Amino acid sequence: MTLEHWRVTAMATAFLSAASVGVSCGGNARSSFGNDDGGHDASGGGDGARGPDGGMKPTDGGFRLGSDSGDSSSMTTDTGPPPMTAVVYAESPNTLYKLDPITNAITIVAPFTGDCAARSDCDGVIDIALDEMSNGYATTFGAIYSFDPTTAVTKFIAKGPYPNSLSFVPKGTLDPSVEALVGYDSAVYIRIDPTTGVITPVGKLTGGYTSSGDIVSVIGGGTFLTVHGPGCNVSDCLLQVDPKTGDIIQNYGSVNHSSVFGLAFWGGIAYGFDNTGQVFSITFPGGKLLATDIAIPGGGPGQFYGAGSTTSAPPKQADGGGIPIK
Repeated sequence: MTLEHWRVTAMATAFLSAASVGVSCGGNARSSFGNDDGGHDASGGGDGARGPDGGMKPTDGGFRLGSDSGDSSSMTTDTGPPPMTAVVYAESPNTLYKLDPITNAITIVAPFTGDCAARSDCDGVIDIALDEMSNGYATTFGAIYSFDPTTAVTKFIAKGPYPNSLSFVPKGTLDPSVEALVGYDSAVYIRIDPTTGVITPVGKLTGGYTSSGDIVSVIGGGTFLTVHGPGCNVSDCLLQVDPKTGDIIQNYGSVNHSSVFGLAFWGGIAYGFDNTGQVFSITFPGGKLLATDIAIPGGGPGQFYGAGSTTSAPPKQADGGGIPIK
């Protein structure tokens, strides 16, 4: 079993565990994430996800954050914050969060609802991606959806096995006129039609590396992937990858976190979200990777399964710094 396969197995185990105790979309176990900001994070994983060493990674039942959930009674096709609004998104198995990259404040948007409720997928979201205009897409263990990032309301696209590493890449990368939705199935780089859900293999990640969690891409700022592989099995490494082929361009080294299932980007800084609920920034002072933990009041949701940010995020920091790309 590869480590990437472990991740899917661990998340599926957590999902089934939650289902076995009656955690369902909109049910009591998640209702505490309403606007009253009262509650307890079911995390879609029960007591936690089992890691490759057989140990349990606990969730934090005492997590409390603010909520800005809006009216989820309807969803439009082209919604969400304007491209230059400073925001990145992350998700636990059942809830959408947002991080303000200016203040590092993290708040709850809402639990996932909508079409996923009828298919019991609201508690098994494994990754998200946003396009240039911040239209959201989410994969689960058995389907792909679009979603409104202001409400976390989903709209069904197709059933199927979809990847847990998901991002859009800019126009002119795989298609001259539109952005492409891409992902990694272990080391295989694929493209997904966001209208039909059809998957097309594009390329492969070489050098013995496999996706450990997530990919993120930004216009003019590079495409990045968290991986396992040579020198990257104790903690994940960050790669720059070629969005046309999916192959490695350069390895930046360890991010000092394992199971980095979510990766997002804003203003020349990458943001990692790991399976223990930790959030951290990735910067390059002096050209060397520096991972800095971001404190979350209440300790965090216990698990993050994915993250995403618009491809139109600013590619550089205010002082011109950023992730060095080739």
